Amino acid sequence: MRKSTFLSILLSSAFMASPAYAQHQFDINTTKVGAPIPSTMYGIFFEDINYAADGGLYAELIKNRSFEFPDHYAGWTISGKVSIKDDGPFDRNPHYVRLAPSGHREKHTMIENEGFFGIGLKENADYRFSVWARVPDGGTAKLWIDLVDNASMTNDQKICNAGLDVAGKEWKKYTVVLKSKRTFDKAHIRIWGDAKVTTDLEHISLFPVDTYKGHENGMRKDLAESLEQLHPGVFRFPGGCIVEGTDLATRYQWKNTVGPVENRPLNENRWHYTFTHRYYPEYFQSYGLGFYEYFQLAEEIGAEPLPVLNVGMSCQYQNDIKNEAHVHVPLDQLQPYIDDCIDLIDFANGDPATNKWAKLRADMGHPEPFNLKYLGVGNEQWDYKDNPAFTKRLKLFVDAIRKVHPEIKLIGSTGPDSEGENFDRLQPLMKQLGCDLYDEHFYRNEEWFLKSGNRYDNYDRSKKAPKVFAGEYACHGKGKKWNHFNASLMEAAFMTDLERNADIVEMATYAPLFAHVEGWQWRPDAIWFDNLRKFNSCSYYVQQLYTLNKGTNVLPLTMNGKPVAGNDGQDGLFASAVLDKQANEVVIKVINTGDAPQDVTLNLKGMKKGTREATLISFHSDDLDAENTLDNPTKIVPQTSTLTVNAPSQQVTVPARTFYIYRIKK
Repeated sequence: MRKSTFLSILLSSAFMASPAYAQHQFDINTTKVGAPIPSTMYGIFFEDINYAADGGLYAELIKNRSFEFPDHYAGWTISGKVSIKDDGPFDRNPHYVRLAPSGHREKHTMIENEGFFGIGLKENADYRFSVWARVPDGGTAKLWIDLVDNASMTNDQKICNAGLDVAGKEWKKYTVVLKSKRTFDKAHIRIWGDAKVTTDLEHISLFPVDTYKGHENGMRKDLAESLEQLHPGVFRFPGGCIVEGTDLATRYQWKNTVGPVENRPLNENRWHYTFTHRYYPEYFQSYGLGFYEYFQLAEEIGAEPLPVLNVGMSCQYQNDIKNEAHVHVPLDQLQPYIDDCIDLIDFANGDPATNKWAKLRADMGHPEPFNLKYLGVGNEQWDYKDNPAFTKRLKLFVDAIRKVHPEIKLIGSTGPDSEGENFDRLQPLMKQLGCDLYDEHFYRNEEWFLKSGNRYDNYDRSKKAPKVFAGEYACHGKGKKWNHFNASLMEAAFMTDLERNADIVEMATYAPLFAHVEGWQWRPDAIWFDNLRKFNSCSYYVQQLYTLNKGTNVLPLTMNGKPVAGNDGQDGLFASAVLDKQANEVVIKVINTGDAPQDVTLNLKGMKKGTREATLISFHSDDLDAENTLDNPTKIVPQTSTLTVNAPSQQVTVPARTFYIYRIKK
């Protein structure tokens, strides 16, 4: 956040007296400390859509590095004598490439990889090239690795290169570091075979040396840092629809994503050819970013891990229930799916001395448990009028997991709708099944968000009622289904309802998280990137403003005895208040969604009379359709100013289309 002198002058005028202030009296009881705000209240949801994993957060720069795509040369250009073999050293990735001498001194054997929309290089940055290789006939071979600019107008396309010596008939891992001589976002990598000796290559990899936290199989640093800077309380992974898969064969299977990265099998991505209007037929999951890496990342950014596993159903959107036996697992064959859940808990929390899955975790470098507390079972599944397809399966999972791991909080689902027939059918069933939480999803337009400010005020608060997890939500502007400021303002307004009802809302995660500017299929998204740059969207900053100003406990804030939630007579205002015990501050969030400034009196009940220090954070844009961009990543960002506030009553003006946060010393 940045301080602005101009903004400080401008905002100080918001505290000048006005005869219309009595119009909006906000009563904030600063001594009536309410429900604690869960540490998990605001978090992040990751799904491998929009090239969020391979080609995005996962820092691998080589596409189809193990030649396992259905087209084994996908991503690769070849010349000379190149062939694919299938008896490699890794049983789940058996294919590899053989580079043989061309037989002519002027013909060169070479393979070239295009990366993900190119390979991004930064000047003076180091890149670690690695490969499993052998010389099948024995002896030694010399490989040359070039990072190139194919469109260069210089005499040499090479940006940098390095030699690599391979020796012997046995498969071994070889590594060399290349230093880029310039910044370029569309590089390719070329690997030249020995002119005299045949060489076999498998699992060809290129990573920046400078990954997040320095992990060799690591995350792209700038993207992971954006996650860390959100200060999320919970991290839901590995996705939504990809958990289900287009069919059961392509569902996400966590056991395929752990162990040595070289032997993790390829999986077809649910999103690779779903949308014909934005088509990416070579979109697969290498599983290099797997469950170990997800748990590790959650730990490093300070978030509770929340994995979601398949409930024995493939995507209902993409399949006909009439073919249930083909697309869903029969009830009497669910045990392997249930075992996956139990084994995952053991992988995350078990004792390596007594459990094979915990031992695998320790062998991968994390002997201590990951302290998993939550587990989601199923994504956006639903029941039918005459067939409880989802809940009859979920019950078997809940009963079995409870017997073995009663300490784990289980999360069910209310389907893909925020209201309506499916939602109304599923919501009470989550309580009957004994779920600890249920997952609500809503991608809706501005009108829905403006009318949903009281959504959780009247939810079931009985002792056995599940808590709420708003697992996927975003404002999809009507006729403007892209990132822009006004959509983020609607999200900010709605989030006052989450905060006010922290006694029943345990967590919420905006979605989706990432999008490559050349590979997206779904928007809006929180963070956009290309091969070298990224920008945080307005929606990202709204989420960050809530996480950084979360507080510890809810404080009552009302207008004429009612919540300020865009109701009749409230002129498009939304508001909530919390106490931050650590900072000894009252934090008040006010969102004006209307087209005119609104005068407000903040009645700070219980606060001693006098002036006190305060901070005002403002998020505003005069252009409601505006958004940050790669070329202007800080066009719209929160601004911070300091001021003094009179207690117990302060008069303010909230400008049109503005999100204000007041932090007042108690």
